[in-house]
Amino acid sequence: MGTAETDGARTLPARIRRDRMLELLRELEFVRVGDLAHQFEVSEVTVRADLNALEQRGHLRRVRGGAVPRAITPAERRFEEAEIAAAAQKRAIGRAAAELIESGDTIILDVGTTTTAVAHALAERTEVTEVTVFTSSLTIAMALERADPRVTVVITGGTLRTKQHSLVEPLAGLVLGSINAGKAFIGCNGIDIERGITNVNLPETEIKHRILAASQQRVVCADSSKVGQVALAHVCDLDDIDLLITDDEGDPELIAALRNDGLNVREVASRNA
Repeated sequence: MGTAETDGARTLPARIRRDRMLELLRELEFVRVGDLAHQFEVSEVTVRADLNALEQRGHLRRVRGGAVPRAITPAERRFEEAEIAAAAQKRAIGRAAAELIESGDTIILDVGTTTTAVAHALAERTEVTEVTVFTSSLTIAMALERADPRVTVVITGGTLRTKQHSLVEPLAGLVLGSINAGKAFIGCNGIDIERGITNVNLPETEIKHRILAASQQRVVCADSSKVGQVALAHVCDLDDIDLLITDDEGDPELIAALRNDGLNVREVASRNA
């Protein structure tokens, strides 16, 4: 496969080249492989590799001879559908996140399949006691039932969203606005170096804003497929997050870019999880 070094573009890293390709695509609505190879002074093999990588991260759609834009907002999946995707990765992330929880902690667990994996992992940590968990997720509350009385679960209340088995305004914000939690574990649909943490739907994004305001330490739990993605609603900037826990199957360039931007990233092994 061609690289920047073999093609002679030694001063232009692949990440920057791909970002500029996306800028052209947004401007032109269609880019040709041959035109990109000429403009960036790389081989067509390198261009195809770049476009394939961008397609895997959801930024574009490959078509014959080039690429076209892909809609920025992914469709929201039902909880049960999302739960089986990247299941091993989510279990590994859940265990790593649960290791951060100590006896006596007050935490917030956000809605999502990966944060539900955190709840399952916390329930297995029988040595951890006197933990209080605030959540707007019915699945998380059910996952923690077996941890009673070691873990006290407080459900925020609110309007039911059946797609995610979650509770949103008007009541959820009242509870979250009145507490101060030590740690919050937050799910998302996108993590991007420029657009920060994003989410696919607006009602739950508002709850995430409340969670961020109510917590001292903010941990995003997201499998590597979310890295490089941008969803509909802005949750927060990367500077607002203390730690990202993800699996070790992500794009190394994207992970390196997040770290270079100052984000603390912990990658966990997902094989045999």
